[in-house]
Amino acid sequence: MPVARLRTAACVVFLIAAFAAQMIHAVRGQSLTWDEDDHIFAGYMSWKTADFGLNPEHPPLVKLVATVPLLPLPLRVPTLQGRFFKLESYLSGRDFLFGNGPRYPVNTLVFRVRMAAMVFPLLMALLVFFAAQEMFGTNAGLLALTLLVFEPSIVAHGAYVTTDTAVSCFFLATVYALYRYVKRPTAARLAVTALAAGLALASKHSAVLLAPILVLLLVGVLILRRTRRTATEEATLPGPTQLALALAVITVLACTVLWAFYGFRYAARPAPLALSPSLADYTHPLHPLEAHGILLFARLHLLPESWLYGLTDVRAMANGMQSFVFGKVYEHGVWFYFPAVFVIKSTLGFLGLFILALYAWCSGRLRRPLETLFLLLPPAFYFLIAMTSSLNIGARHILPVWVFLSIFLAGATLTLTRQSRIWTGVILALAALHIASSLRAYPDDIAYANEFWGGPAKTHLYLNDSNTDWGQQLLAVKQYTDQHHITDCWFAYFVQPFVDFRSYGIPCRPLPTFDSLSVPVQYTVPPVIHGPVFISAGDWTGFEFGTKVLSPYRSFEAIQPDALIQDGVLVYNGTYAVPLAAATEHVQKSQDALAAKHSDEAVTEAQTAVQLAPDDFTPNLALGDAEAAAGNTAAARAAYGKAITIAHTMEPEGQQDWLPKLEDKLKSLR
Repeated sequence: MPVARLRTAACVVFLIAAFAAQMIHAVRGQSLTWDEDDHIFAGYMSWKTADFGLNPEHPPLVKLVATVPLLPLPLRVPTLQGRFFKLESYLSGRDFLFGNGPRYPVNTLVFRVRMAAMVFPLLMALLVFFAAQEMFGTNAGLLALTLLVFEPSIVAHGAYVTTDTAVSCFFLATVYALYRYVKRPTAARLAVTALAAGLALASKHSAVLLAPILVLLLVGVLILRRTRRTATEEATLPGPTQLALALAVITVLACTVLWAFYGFRYAARPAPLALSPSLADYTHPLHPLEAHGILLFARLHLLPESWLYGLTDVRAMANGMQSFVFGKVYEHGVWFYFPAVFVIKSTLGFLGLFILALYAWCSGRLRRPLETLFLLLPPAFYFLIAMTSSLNIGARHILPVWVFLSIFLAGATLTLTRQSRIWTGVILALAALHIASSLRAYPDDIAYANEFWGGPAKTHLYLNDSNTDWGQQLLAVKQYTDQHHITDCWFAYFVQPFVDFRSYGIPCRPLPTFDSLSVPVQYTVPPVIHGPVFISAGDWTGFEFGTKVLSPYRSFEAIQPDALIQDGVLVYNGTYAVPLAAATEHVQKSQDALAAKHSDEAVTEAQTAVQLAPDDFTPNLALGDAEAAAGNTAAARAAYGKAITIAHTMEPEGQQDWLPKLEDKLKSLR
């Protein structure tokens, strides 16, 4: 082997090893994240019982691969209870992972499955190198690989048992394979393209975007073929008939691959189990056209029931998720969320290279139209679709953008070096800045923000959810309580109770959160608590409520925390009034009594809640509902009136959501 090729191979091995080392070391210090327990349980049960009705909102590929290391182990499995499908998988997943100690402690099980899941980012890194090398040369391949393996968001999410990295991997694999097919159409290259597309569909539902992307790419190829006949390469590109047939073959084979992951069985669950709720019932919140299309596919058995159910969930979630950006809470998604995520979560070095790449392209120095088409159209289309989505919950949803741009930036910027050696120094300096910024934040890359925004310690001021706090800090919180000899504390933990922080030995009492309200669990909290108080960044902002007015912990925003753990858990030492947290238990009891048609009990509990938090929205709303059910019209009108007054202090979107509901409640009293 020539010396140059040996040197290149050594560089690739070194960079891949550095990538793997970063991910391994990082996840060793992190607890379960939000979605991992249900993914792990669903994957394990898919292997053992062919049940694809647990966690159907995500296709099975990642879950199946990740749980292979668990298959030989004699693990105890919790009994399924027939709950709403999300509660079933989350709570059973929690019990599964924490119920097999001490022989198989949770940290051991989680580390094993994360190591298996790491195959996807490692494969993606290799694809980035080979794609960049084929398109622009070896130097571009090495630069692209360097950018990827030190991209903070890629490192952060790479080894998690979640679907974002895998779908990014197979997005690239599909587009790269199609690029190679277009350059030299062969049956083998077409088959690889179809296989990659099928694996993408089996990774995450967002892979459906490959359909319009592939169509647009092939249209672009035809335009290049027609308008650049003087260029030898473009003149030999396939014609419209061949490309149309290729697209049809890709579609059929990709769907076949998807069916294979469900065992070529339509039903999501083995008899006598069934989805809860049914697919037909679950489509009700969707736009009629969406619901009709999904149910048509279901009636004809064109795609597996579990996959269609997951697609329904994705569409339903996209219509009703709250967001937090630049310190403000929004009831729904906003178009500028992902542009903000990109400029905050990209390193300054990466952004600098992005500007240089655009300059090289716009100035005509980058003269590779086919490569530019395949590297810019997919991330641009993906990014534009993301901007129209209301699912604004993290940088992980635009990971493919960084993957494709790593290749484009490498290829485009290196064209400038032909003009002057100065550009070589500039590019190397920006790449070094990219690496340094990433390592500076490591191992807490999930909360990464570049230096312009104050670094990871400030990310929670601008972004939230999986941008900063995905519940991964429990090992660090446990270490903090041990080091400070803390034996009594309070904790508003973002993932409670779906991951119970007490299972990690943290000696705190739980505080109610938005997500704890979704399960039948109630926490008794006095109106005044004494620190230490730990608050996850996700609960500190209160963004899940859609307005800060509903957050029990909004007063903490004005208080300087005494410590910040893993850039995602704020620590407060002192004495604090938490009236709404104290009232929450009684609001829940009032709502439960109403559901049981015990209106007098509901009134009593709601009155207690109002006594604890007289100036908060939720207790007054609960009191209005209870009094209305009890037939106390005047008292209900007074409580609703107080709630309306408080609602006027909400953010504009919160007012738009709540005021009409309250007006309707008042009208119903007449």
